[in-house]
Amino acid sequence: MHHDTYIVKEGIPFIVISAAITFLSWLFGFFLLTIFCLLITIFVICFFRNPERKIPPDESAIVAPADGKVIKIVDVVEDGLIRGNYRMISIFMNVFNVHVNRIPCSGRISAIDYREGKFFSADLDKASALNERNHLVIRPTQGEDIMIVQIAGLIARRIVCWVTTGSDVRKGERFGLIRFGSRLDVYLPAAAADIQVQLGQKVRAGETILGVRK
Repeated sequence: MHHDTYIVKEGIPFIVISAAITFLSWLFGFFLLTIFCLLITIFVICFFRNPERKIPPDESAIVAPADGKVIKIVDVVEDGLIRGNYRMISIFMNVFNVHVNRIPCSGRISAIDYREGKFFSADLDKASALNERNHLVIRPTQGEDIMIVQIAGLIARRIVCWVTTGSDVRKGERFGLIRFGSRLDVYLPAAAADIQVQLGQKVRAGETILGVRK
């Protein structure tokens, strides 16, 4: 199924409901409420926007899977879905960012692991371990495995993932979204990728290069 419409289909019910309430408010003469509901409708439309992006052609480039701000870059040792020394890059998405997530490098989805959890603010350290989250492991066409973790936030209550285990994916391809504010953690092999971003930097899904394979 393609997910290239300007508004993702998951947002249509929210837009329709919000627009209907706005119309009814206007119809019955509640003008202040109409203005408020109209602003909410515009916000919802913007939240579920799904713009095109220019994907870097360099095969060695690993792109950001989400729009947002880099809030953490740390070295970690993993012994679960992936194993070894990794550099974890956390990207925080506020409610004004585009929330459609994109694949950082071409390859195959070798594992998906969804875990239920809490809904702490996504910018907290404990969110990585305690919040509702969805792990995706990508086996690149070349190099070591990369992992992406979609993490629900304080307001976000649903993680959406459009790919399945065994799916062949392309760099920059849309693979899911998280509703209403959230975070993505990206795990890049520490010895095999040069990091190209820094703390506090704003990134764009599918365009900003997070790292380059050595």
